[in-house]
Amino acid sequence: MTTTPSPDRNGAVQPEATTRDVYDAGLAVRRQVLGADHVDRANAAMDGFTADFQDMITRIAWGGIWTRPGLGRQMRSAVTITAMVAHGHWDELAMHVRAALGNGLTRDEIKEILLQTAIYCGVPAANTAFKTAQAVFAVLDAGQDAGPHPTTPKD
Repeated sequence: MTTTPSPDRNGAVQPEATTRDVYDAGLAVRRQVLGADHVDRANAAMDGFTADFQDMITRIAWGGIWTRPGLGRQMRSAVTITAMVAHGHWDELAMHVRAALGNGLTRDEIKEILLQTAIYCGVPAANTAFKTAQAVFAVLDAGQDAGPHPTTPKD
C-alpha cells in the first residue's frame, strides 16, 4: 500500500499510516484498555458474520480514536462511561468501568462521573449505572475474573 504524505500539527510532512498500521495500533490499545483476555475472547468468537465488525471497531474506535493524542485515557474513559449511560448500554458500561479502573480512574472518580450522568442523562439511567458499577466492583473485590462484563443486577 502506498502512503500519501500529510503535514502534522507542526507543519512537518509525515507519511499517512497504512490501514494495517492503524489496525495494529488499535489492537494494541484495545488489548491494553480492555485486557488481553477480553480481546482474545472476542477474536475467538469472531466468524464470517462478525469479522468485518471486529475489524471496524479495532481500526476506527481503537486505532482511529483511542490512539489520538488529544485526550488521555482517563478522559476517554470518562466520556465513554457517560455515553454508555446515556444510551443504556449496560454490558458495555460494565466493561468500560473495568477499563476505566485500569486506565487510572478511581472508584470515587467513577462515582462522580455517574453522579454527573444523573443530571444530564437522567436518574433512572444513573440508578442502573450505579448498580452496574457495584456489580463490577463486587466481582473485582471477590478476586473473580468475570470476563468483560458481569451480569448487571436488575431492579
